[in-house]
Amino acid sequence: MPDLSRRRSLAALAGLTFSPWLPAIPNERLTADQLRADVDFIGATLAATHPDLAFSTDPAAVATALATLAASAPDGLTRDEAWLRLATLNPLFADAHVLVGYAGWRAAVRAHLAGGGTLFPYRVALDDGSLVIRSLPDGAPTPLQGARIVSIDGQPADTVVATLLARMHGDTPLFRTHLLAQRWWFYHWKLAGAPRGYRLTLAQAGRTWTVETPGSNALPAPLRAEESFDEQYRLDFAADGSAVLTMASFAPADPARVQAFTRAAFASLRERACTKLTIDVSANGGGDDAVWLDGLLPYLATRPYRTGSTYRKKVLETNEAKGERAGAVVRGEIATWYQPQPDNPLRFKGQVLVAIGPATYSSAVLFANVMRDFGFAILTGTGNAARRAQSGGVRSFTLPHSGLLLSVPRFVLEPPGGAAPGALLAL
Repeated sequence: MPDLSRRRSLAALAGLTFSPWLPAIPNERLTADQLRADVDFIGATLAATHPDLAFSTDPAAVATALATLAASAPDGLTRDEAWLRLATLNPLFADAHVLVGYAGWRAAVRAHLAGGGTLFPYRVALDDGSLVIRSLPDGAPTPLQGARIVSIDGQPADTVVATLLARMHGDTPLFRTHLLAQRWWFYHWKLAGAPRGYRLTLAQAGRTWTVETPGSNALPAPLRAEESFDEQYRLDFAADGSAVLTMASFAPADPARVQAFTRAAFASLRERACTKLTIDVSANGGGDDAVWLDGLLPYLATRPYRTGSTYRKKVLETNEAKGERAGAVVRGEIATWYQPQPDNPLRFKGQVLVAIGPATYSSAVLFANVMRDFGFAILTGTGNAARRAQSGGVRSFTLPHSGLLLSVPRFVLEPPGGAAPGALLAL
């Protein structure tokens, strides 16, 4: 049976009123003054680091939200409860590079599982707002695939979803919804703890029933995939001779290995006389621009290109040589142009498509911008999840009392072809 004593009232969460509970990870409880100090730290750090909050949000609304959080700070919150309160800022920031979250969350999940802990027993999708079972946590199939989750331990699933969505980071509702579904096992843990079992009410094909199922000790599929080079980077050929080059991350553990892989991939494309290539970055959350600048564009570019057009950045340290003063916002134009390699023997000369999705972000958006704006490819897949303009130069800070992560970018980069303010990466 699920440990219902560890469930918090979602109605209380919605009203930002918390009751003591047993946290998933032991934490010292914060005083109201400590929580207010963390709120003040957020405001001061945003002001000192971000070049232009108006890029993604209303600065006055952020100031009001911070003041409300400080004025209503209660005593006795755990770190997870502090996150549930402070993370209400995340949708307001409306930028996946600006967030209150957890440092080292991947390692925390692994440690929790290694210590005998469990997580939510299914991978899920959010289908038109409904929570639907997708597979077992490790990606293995389940007979319950496609069943809608009506309630979790007596809590309406719609309420649980709404509570967590109100704390997700990201540019758009589409981005935030996808993020929640992909990391449901983590965020549900932070909301409701990690009991040994769950009571789920399900509905499918006109039938409603209740199951009791133990929590899962399996490493969630997304974390397992991150550990597998072959799942992150792959070249597949279809029966018609077309190919899909999967680039699921631009943040590899071994960049040199990725460079060797892409060279071998383009050699295979040439050997097989492939005339249609899809580069799949639909699951790519970004990383280092050098991965695609060095590993893809030498085989694809047909004319000079640059990664963006104009930028604005916050100067964090005075640089006398550049005439930059700490605290100033500098605006400029990207002056670095990269040249094509027309004599590259592996340059691909067929049709190129770039597949994007709700998880495409950061450096992957810059890659998609370059490919489209310079006419190197046509975009396909699912768009309208992230802005064409991207913030970057992300700095990570630790809130002084809760120990939570604060992520803040120091520059904003406009796409090479320019874009209207707020324009989304669309097909």
